Amino acid sequence: MRLTLMWEARAAQDRGAELLEWARAQVLAREPVRREIFRAPQDRVLVLTWWDAEAFDAELPELPEPDAELITRPVHRWRFESVA
Repeated sequence: MRLTLMWEARAAQDRGAELLEWARAQVLAREPVRREIFRAPQDRVLVLTWWDAEAFDAELPELPEPDAELITRPVHRWRFESVA
């Protein structure tokens, strides 16, 4: 099964570039099949990682929470299973 983990955060005011660099610098315990990083208006940063897994709830490395002063709210996380 191919799982995609989604990690999304919104930076504190005027700290979008810093949050983006923080996300780029994160090293996971192991490398995913694929990793992409996106940015959006309102200083949002999105990281998608693709993994080969045996179950939807498989234990996989995830990006941590950044320091609280770097973000405006807790990180949003979702898992998706590829169906196509």
